[in-house]
Amino acid sequence: MKIDGPLHDAVFIKRLNRFLTLIDIGGKIFESHLPDSGRLSELLIPGSELKVRYIDTKLLKRKTSWTTLMVKKHKQWISIDSTLPNRFVKYLLEKKSLPQFKDYELKRPEVVVGKHRFDFLLEKLGKPFYLEVKSVTFVEKSLARFPDAITERGMKHANFLAQMSEKGNKAGILFVCQRSDAQSFRPMWNRDPKFSQALLLAEKAGVQINVIVTKITPTSINYYKEISYDLEPF
Repeated sequence: MKIDGPLHDAVFIKRLNRFLTLIDIGGKIFESHLPDSGRLSELLIPGSELKVRYIDTKLLKRKTSWTTLMVKKHKQWISIDSTLPNRFVKYLLEKKSLPQFKDYELKRPEVVVGKHRFDFLLEKLGKPFYLEVKSVTFVEKSLARFPDAITERGMKHANFLAQMSEKGNKAGILFVCQRSDAQSFRPMWNRDPKFSQALLLAEKAGVQINVIVTKITPTSINYYKEISYDLEPF
């Protein structure tokens, strides 16, 4: 899938808060929106190369003119745009090119069930399938981990999907690694034991778990492969 451009080169200086970074573009300093609330401490290191997008603040009515979208580590670009996986999955579902769900019809995005909102409602043979997508950026020694920071929303999603599955509904959680160097996946029990436990119990209740890896360039995101996972604590 093509990534809208143009993207500009920048250098990371520091993080001001959860959603704001300080960047250097050609020797000039700017504040830049960060569309990822995770810690990202292993990625956002002073001096790191970035890709950023210019935004016309008059059109979108926002304070910052830049958005920080990618960071380079170990000679690879890593997306730190938490909204990109949803757009990418929607693109694949519409084209029926996501192998794990090639037999499903995309009925609509952003479906509300009770007090919960899930990313996609799919359908197969007339039966609904509720799909939630999670963005993964943390990889250490080829092991992808999630979440990077405590996610109460993620825990509630996993718990509710487990309840739905126990009642006979079909549901799944799709983890999308926004980098190409992951070989396997485990939840980050040490950072968020509540979500990790909820995910483990959700799978035991019948919730389908898939983890896919993507290849990122400054102009595109592409499906690479599916990887194995182990949800047990360690």
